Amino acid sequence: MSGYASAADGLRHVFLRDLDLAARIGVHPHEQGAAQRVRINLDLAVEDPGASGAAPPVGADELARVVDYEALAAHVRGIVGAGHVKLVETLAERIAVACLGHDHVRKVKVTVEKLDVFADAASAGVAVERVRR
Repeated sequence: MSGYASAADGLRHVFLRDLDLAARIGVHPHEQGAAQRVRINLDLAVEDPGASGAAPPVGADELARVVDYEALAAHVRGIVGAGHVKLVETLAERIAVACLGHDHVRKVKVTVEKLDVFADAASAGVAVERVRR
């Protein structure tokens, strides 16, 4: 699998950019009581039956046959809102597992950034990439 969008691999690239949420996250005492701003980005490699150049099937313009990014965003909001998490790595892993739970998703990259950690930096965070086995 070479990338997120690939005709050769039969993949389309579905993404969610700059989802800014309030998260209860952190290991330090000052992070325990209040929510912090996090930014989440997702890149999904999704099976694309039309990548081969074949005509799309009749009735192909249906939400049920693709990854619904509105539902994806709602799921991410639910994970972030589920309670305190110590590590951005843990949050990223939980989101990656949820994304791979969709039948058509073959690979996911999740980036989680804490936006207000350092006065002299835009963000600090982690990116994880996971592949369906």
